[in-house]
Amino acid sequence: MDRKNFLSAVIPASAAFTGFGNNFFREDEPADTIKIPAYLKPGDTIAITSVAGYITVADCSEAILTMQAWGFNIKLGSSVGKKDFAFGGRDEERLSDFEEMLDDDNVKAIMCARGGYGIIRIIDMINFKKFIKKPKWIIGFSDATVLHSHINKNFGIASLHSKMCNSFVNALLAEPIQKETIDSIRKCLMGEKMVYTVTPNAKNKIGRAKGLLVGGNLKTLETLACSKSDINTQNKILFVEDTGEYLYSIDRMFWNLKRSGKLEHLAGLIIGGFKIKKDDAGEEFGKTLEQIVLEKVAEYYYPVCFDFPVGHQKNNFAVKCGVMHDLDVNAGNVVLKSS
Repeated sequence: MDRKNFLSAVIPASAAFTGFGNNFFREDEPADTIKIPAYLKPGDTIAITSVAGYITVADCSEAILTMQAWGFNIKLGSSVGKKDFAFGGRDEERLSDFEEMLDDDNVKAIMCARGGYGIIRIIDMINFKKFIKKPKWIIGFSDATVLHSHINKNFGIASLHSKMCNSFVNALLAEPIQKETIDSIRKCLMGEKMVYTVTPNAKNKIGRAKGLLVGGNLKTLETLACSKSDINTQNKILFVEDTGEYLYSIDRMFWNLKRSGKLEHLAGLIIGGFKIKKDDAGEEFGKTLEQIVLEKVAEYYYPVCFDFPVGHQKNNFAVKCGVMHDLDVNAGNVVLKSS
C-alpha cells in the first residue's frame, strides 16, 4: 500500500458483532465472573483513539498499515491529532471519542493510540453501559492500566495489555523481537492460546500457579488504591512493570502493595521490565529490584518470576488481562500459558 494514501483505507467495517446476550454487570456492581470479548476475524474493525496523550495521525501510520495487513479495518478516532497541551484533546473531546468507540457496534476492539497521562481524568465519566452488554477488546498499556484495572474490577471483562500505535515499527526496519511482540497483538485478538517462555532469573521463586492474570504499570496501580478502579488481586497472578522510577520509589510502591494486602493472597507474581533511574551520588538506595520484591514476599509461598517480557521496552508482549493463565517457574525456564 502507498504510505502516502494509507488513510484512504481507514474506514469502519460493517460486519455484525457477536454479542453476549443479556448477561451483563451493572456499572456499580463488582464483577465476580469473567467475560471474554469475542475474538476478531478478518474484516473486523479496530478503532484507534487518543484517550490519554497527544499523538499525530502520521505517528499512527505504521500501526494502521500493520493491522490492515492482518486483515482488519481501521476506524480513526476524532481525538487522534487533536492537542490540548500534552493531551490528545480536551477531557471532553477524549471522553466523547472513546465513548463513541465503545458504543459503535461495528467496532470490535479499541486501541489506545499511546500512553502518557490522562485516562484517570475521565474514567469516572465514561458511560460503559453498552460496552458491558456487548464487550469488546480494549488495548494498551502504561496509562491504559487505568482501563484494565477499572474494567476488570467492576465489570469482569477481559482486556489486552499490549503495545500501542506509537510502538509499531516499519517491518523493514524492525528487529525480530519487535516483530514478534507486535504480532503477539494479532495472535491475542484472534484467540490464539498464548505461550510465553522466559529464561529464568536466579532470584526467581520456584513454583506453579493458576489464576486470572491482572496488573500493569506499578505507579498507575498505586494511584488507583482505594478508588473504584482499585485492582483486586486475590487468587490472581499479578504482573507489574514500570519506567523512570528510582529504586526507593519502587520500594515504596511495593510496600504499598504489601500493606494494602495485595501481595498476601496472590496465586503468583510476575515482575516485568523496570527501567530504573540511577541513584544520585551519595543517595544510593542499597537494594536491587530483586531484593526489594523478595523482601516483601518472603513470607508467602507462591512463585515469583523476574524479567518477564512486558513493559516499557522492545520485548513488550501482549497479554490478556482477566483471562485464566498457568504459570510454571522452575530452574530450567519460566512458562506462562493462557487458557
